[in-house]
Amino acid sequence: MANSILLTVDLSEEAASLSPLKEALRLLDEKGTLHIIAVLPDFGMAQVSGFFKQDFEKDALKAFGNKLSSWVNANVPDGIDVRPHVTHGTVYDEILRAADKLGVDTIVMGALRPEFSDYLLGPNAARVVRHAKQSVYVVRN
Repeated sequence: MANSILLTVDLSEEAASLSPLKEALRLLDEKGTLHIIAVLPDFGMAQVSGFFKQDFEKDALKAFGNKLSSWVNANVPDGIDVRPHVTHGTVYDEILRAADKLGVDTIVMGALRPEFSDYLLGPNAARVVRHAKQSVYVVRN
């Protein structure tokens, strides 16, 4: 059992995060903390941001946070110590940074069934598995 788990949620594939949630809840100690992270990807290149209105990023993060809160309220059972987190940047970097900052024992994340080009894991899951200091539990969707 884990005392502190970081569950990654992809809000563009909300249903795909239900299996990882189920496994995270199964692994979580009854007095443990479930941290749930959703990462809003960045623009990639700085020049791209110039094409968006001034408060786009702030508004997008607020909407993203509201969407995560709704997902948590709809899917996490009452009585669980759950703490949602929204970050912004490169998905795997933000997951690794959050896991270290929060001091979690385990990272639980989903991975879609692989395409031939992905071989075993998608690029974010593979990087998290390779670079995390914590144990990583990857749940196939």
